[in-house]
Amino acid sequence: MNNQDNKISALIISYNEIGYIERCVESVTFADEIIVVDSYSTDGTYEFLRNHPKVKVIQHPFSNFTLQKSFALKQAQHDWVLFLDADEVVTEGLKNEIQEKVDSDTEVAAFWFYRKFMFQKSPLHFSGWQTDKNYRLFRKSKAQFSDKKIVHETLDVNGKSGVFKEKLTHYCYKDYDDYKAKMLRYGRLKAKEDFYREKQFSYVSLVVKPLWKFFNHFVIRLGFLDGKRGVIISYLNALSDLERFRELKKLEKKNELAYYLLMP
Repeated sequence: MNNQDNKISALIISYNEIGYIERCVESVTFADEIIVVDSYSTDGTYEFLRNHPKVKVIQHPFSNFTLQKSFALKQAQHDWVLFLDADEVVTEGLKNEIQEKVDSDTEVAAFWFYRKFMFQKSPLHFSGWQTDKNYRLFRKSKAQFSDKKIVHETLDVNGKSGVFKEKLTHYCYKDYDDYKAKMLRYGRLKAKEDFYREKQFSYVSLVVKPLWKFFNHFVIRLGFLDGKRGVIISYLNALSDLERFRELKKLEKKNELAYYLLMP
């Protein structure tokens, strides 16, 4: 890619991603620069990135996903940005489609990617993920991360959006404990988001929302067709909602306590 306008910055954020990050980085070596913002990994991720000849790694404290990705976006030198999670991999077919679109001088400002979810080494065909898509390739000059969300961040795009045919491979499930920890973390971040938006805790939500999440993923979104894997994924996604409301209750209690302690 000799044309400056068609150069690509590949951006990734990471924390303790050894076992994932290697495949992710290797899949984007076609980009003109690879920048990884690492939030002080302790499992060898940072050392791997620091020693990789094609990677520029920056350590930056993690507050939430939106702030971390916004920081990473500011580091990009090129207008075209390919933003991946550390457990995502660009296939050869998707790489070719990316390069074709960027080289075509398209007027599209951002592209949606559908994702193929991997449960260890096998694909998940249902369980709510069959229609999942995210913005992954976009022009830096025409997009920014919304400050309204701190988890499952949203991109605000000024211009046309397109959709890629090839899917991004997402290695979402390494093992039970890893995925459970990830879902609990998402739940706690969602609780902070709810708290800042002044959403109120309720016992009805604590009970109904997780049950609905499981039913939605396992029954309506056909998780039962994924067998035992569908049960596990649906349960852990429901657990994330349960943790969300438990954490929201804790945040409200802390806020009430602080209020009473500050009263004259």
